[in-house]
Amino acid sequence: MQADPRTARTRAKLRQALLEECGLRPLAAVSVAALVRRAGVGRATFYLHYTDLEALAVDACADIVRDAVDALHAWRGTPDPATPPPALRTFFDQLTPHAGLYRELLRPGGGGPLGLVLHQDLRARSHTERTLAGAPEPELVASAVAATFAGVLADWLHGLIRATPAQIAQRVWCLLVTLHRAPLP
Repeated sequence: MQADPRTARTRAKLRQALLEECGLRPLAAVSVAALVRRAGVGRATFYLHYTDLEALAVDACADIVRDAVDALHAWRGTPDPATPPPALRTFFDQLTPHAGLYRELLRPGGGGPLGLVLHQDLRARSHTERTLAGAPEPELVASAVAATFAGVLADWLHGLIRATPAQIAQRVWCLLVTLHRAPLP
């Protein structure tokens, strides 16, 4: 079943308006009134699509989840721990414009509403790929990969890990390759 184009347009307007508002102030300081004014929609329309601002924010930031999952799986063949996929570096480079919003939704250690979505999507993708490859312990390694990436990403965004985007891409890549190669019983 195909989505209603009007719904898609309205949601896109709301997501864009939220990103613009969060470029000016933290999510906690954004009001639904200011958001719907910027989006050019009614308050009832907002609540027809989202339960609250946090739900909209997670939806607006869902692209980060897809980008992260794709960046981590953008290699072919045998992964080289010394050379992360270019998409991973690009992913970290592109976080800056909305880093404040991501920090609000992705708490240190990888928790928060965006952290939950990231963990679920990354775990599912890692599990599927490990299972298809016949690699051992797909549940264990997929959980470890998802938790490691979400935690490192969140801690980096919160300034708990000091590194440039290129450095953090290299470090997290090395960690993830090591997890995949770890000898398991």
